[in-house]
Amino acid sequence: MILLLRRLLAAFIFAHFFGLTAVMAADEARPRIGLVLGGGGARGAAHIGVLEVLEKLRVPVDCVAGTSMGALIAGAWAAGMAPDKMSEALAGADWNDMFVDNPEYAEMSHRNKLVSRRYLPGSESGVSSNGVVYQSGAVSGQKIKLFFNQLVRANQGERNIEDLPLPLSILATDIGTGERVVFRDGPLTTAMRASMSVPGLIAPVDHQGRKLVDGGLVDNLPVREVRDHCKADVVIAVNVGSPLLKAEEVGSLLTVSAQMIGILTEQNVQRSLATLSPRDIYIQPELNGISAGDFTKHVEAAASGRKAAQAAAGKLAGLSASEAAYAAWWQGIEVRRRPSPRIDDIEIVGLDKANQGAIERHLSLQPGDTIRPSVINRDLLRMYGDGYYESVDYTVLNQRDRNILRVMPVEKRWGPDYLRFAVNLQADNSQGSNFGLRAAYHQTWLNNLGGELIYNGEIGSINRLGVNYYQPLDARQRFFFEGTAGVGQTRINVYENDRRIAQYRDSENGFGAHLGANIGLLGPVRLGWVQRRRYFDLDIGDPSLPTGDMKMTGWKASLDFEQFDRMYFPTRGWAAQLSWFESPGSNYARADADLRGAYAFGGTVFNARLRYTGSPRGNLPVFDAGTLGGFLNMTAYAPAQIIADEIRYLGVRGEQIIGRLPLGLRGDMRIGIALEAARVGSRFTESNRVGLLDSAALYVGGETPFGPAYVGFGYSTSGVSNLFLFIGTP
Repeated sequence: MILLLRRLLAAFIFAHFFGLTAVMAADEARPRIGLVLGGGGARGAAHIGVLEVLEKLRVPVDCVAGTSMGALIAGAWAAGMAPDKMSEALAGADWNDMFVDNPEYAEMSHRNKLVSRRYLPGSESGVSSNGVVYQSGAVSGQKIKLFFNQLVRANQGERNIEDLPLPLSILATDIGTGERVVFRDGPLTTAMRASMSVPGLIAPVDHQGRKLVDGGLVDNLPVREVRDHCKADVVIAVNVGSPLLKAEEVGSLLTVSAQMIGILTEQNVQRSLATLSPRDIYIQPELNGISAGDFTKHVEAAASGRKAAQAAAGKLAGLSASEAAYAAWWQGIEVRRRPSPRIDDIEIVGLDKANQGAIERHLSLQPGDTIRPSVINRDLLRMYGDGYYESVDYTVLNQRDRNILRVMPVEKRWGPDYLRFAVNLQADNSQGSNFGLRAAYHQTWLNNLGGELIYNGEIGSINRLGVNYYQPLDARQRFFFEGTAGVGQTRINVYENDRRIAQYRDSENGFGAHLGANIGLLGPVRLGWVQRRRYFDLDIGDPSLPTGDMKMTGWKASLDFEQFDRMYFPTRGWAAQLSWFESPGSNYARADADLRGAYAFGGTVFNARLRYTGSPRGNLPVFDAGTLGGFLNMTAYAPAQIIADEIRYLGVRGEQIIGRLPLGLRGDMRIGIALEAARVGSRFTESNRVGLLDSAALYVGGETPFGPAYVGFGYSTSGVSNLFLFIGTP
């Protein structure tokens, strides 16, 4: 019996050894294969279809090189992500949102929300001793980098290129010298991010003293790289580059810039193609109708790649490995799901002016927790939403058997002092047109707690100068002091029986001081002292009409919570603004409540607003009364046509999304209808209007890079109507 067992064991060892040797021998006999995945933006999703065919035909490769979107696919594949998992990841990604750095509006700090509402975010420029410093790209790449982290499972530990089982090269360009830069080691996601930095659109990556951008400028189809890196005998080159525009299609500054980049890219691609031999395999998917920015067409692009690879199946089949050899090859690359390590400690590095508490207040992870991508991404986006950083990233390190979560915020190089601008243009058939140009000089991190000072001015239909000082009182910025002062001048129209009977020049000066508390990301509550003085001089109208010089001082308490997903045209969320002003000297109190909500069903968005202004004690004076009129505030009426002691307002509207803004811009265009109703108390204008007021409006509008824009028409059964247009920042 023992003898029989010995013979069986010997036979097994013999068969296993010689079987494995035969597989290895066959594997050694096959040619060395290099895979090249070219750049092409969204067209690069075709690479996934090619990888699917290679998998089906059991074609192993010895190294892979990629540029731009090809670098993304190559990096994820070399890190062990199968093609079907890549398809799932692309399907789950919101590419339009990925090219918008900020988190959704509800996740931004209240302070940054205020600045974003008043000034165009894209206008931000730094001010230093060397002059004005501009942002290095329209998109900083914050969400793109976090997406790469998630693709390669960075939450389980840093993935370095040199540690990957499949040799990988990623191509980038040094924008300072024009040199070709090849990543063969270092952090994988950094290389992927650098290779996808389209000049002018996505900010360059700072790496070892270089500024790196899209590798497609110098080597969009890096055939030479796989020849050098793994001495490839056979190259499989996949070209997904965009064709050049026709001469008649080049006219605007944008198309000229795109054509220049296209020419540079096409020239280096042709040089690479000239090096291919008859033994190599060239695959060029048919991608007509899919542009570099059509990320939503990733399914169609992958299908085109699959079809093109299948057309080359005859040559690819000659590179096929046995099932056992291919399985062994892929098993060494594929990363199976494993639990994330528990974090023993958290480090925050790289801060200069900002303090650590400003970062920690958004970090929900604690030592002992495991890192979930959805949680760490949310926390880092909230940090970014404070507006102080050009990027916030993380890595997981293992040091002396301890897992360290390292958070790496990078403060804006063009900060901490900024210039900001905004413009607006509005017109209606009741008041004519108004315009305004707004500017600010914004200083941040005046001290370790994050003090800020904003000097602001406006010129146009409204002229104003002011200053705002904001001082957090603790490192986590939960409590703050805020002081404001300013002077301004505008014009107020007075209406009676739907006719403008007078126009006043309203001059005002005032100041305020408040203590407040930020309630997480909901918003602040405040308590403070306010003093305002207003002068009313008659510009147009009967000289017998009165003028005024009025002063009010008193205590003001307020709550300002906002959880909309977008700044101007939200699709979901809510907001609540409540305030109480008590003026002992003027013997009155004013209460305000403004409640709003939005909810979407598919492409239809429903909004509701409930508003109240009234006088719980005494009567509101005319210079501090409530107003009705203007877009979505009784749209049929002119702005501030109705001035009254008490106002109750209800508005509901439905909007249908009819288009979305291009890649990199958050927002959409809508057609909407609004129904509004209001009751007013004692009237200072339109004294003959009694009972329920109504208004209906039809409009087209949306959020644009210049702020909200809309055009429409409002009508009331009382006979009043209003045609209006607005573009800019309110």
